[in-house]
Amino acid sequence: MAETVPAVPRAVVGDDGLARCGWAMASPLDRDYHDTEWGVPVSGESAYFERLTLEAFQSGLSWRTILAKRPAFRALFAGFDADVVAAYGPVDVERLMGAASIVRNRRKIEATVVNARAVVALRDSGGLEEFVLARGPQRHVEPQGATTTPESHALSKALKAHGFTFVGPTTMHALMEAIGLFDPHLRDCHRHGASGAHRHGASGAHRHGASGAHRYGATGTHVVGATHVPGAGAVE
Repeated sequence: MAETVPAVPRAVVGDDGLARCGWAMASPLDRDYHDTEWGVPVSGESAYFERLTLEAFQSGLSWRTILAKRPAFRALFAGFDADVVAAYGPVDVERLMGAASIVRNRRKIEATVVNARAVVALRDSGGLEEFVLARGPQRHVEPQGATTTPESHALSKALKAHGFTFVGPTTMHALMEAIGLFDPHLRDCHRHGASGAHRHGASGAHRHGASGAHRYGATGTHVVGATHVPGAGAVE
């Protein structure tokens, strides 16, 4: 599957003198997320399940909407504990449909329960984190130069084969950007090369940034992903 490659944008210099990816200039919430979370690797099943879920909810909406509702999503989906969410039934779905603090989309809520069950089942194959990491790009990916890649198509297909839903190739590309499977920041962005995103040497193996380990946001907690241009709201 060939990449869909639009013209690559340039970073925009803010009033603080720092150049950022253009979408980050839309609001302080976007800027802070861009500067502290986007492209930063995460660790653990719940962190991966959270990012996969929020990327799916973002489809068709602005990322800013999801980011603002993130605390409520975490509370209502039990901190993205897959065992807890996998046990949700029709009563829980109706409870979530009545919660104005999240995106009340029945198909996406039901998909989250389905995906939680798939996450639990995937533990027999090494778990969600290992599954996603094994399918990351083994090559340089031009930042914000595509909305899908062969790797995102492959990850989408593989997850669907394991029972996941709402995991289209555009959403999976956004997930890869958000969790730093490659550096998503534009070359002239002040965060390019600084997020701890996976890098690739001659062997093609994944490597982390200077710390050599998964990194976290400024609060020390797990951080969450975004679309390749947050706010674009791709629909799959």
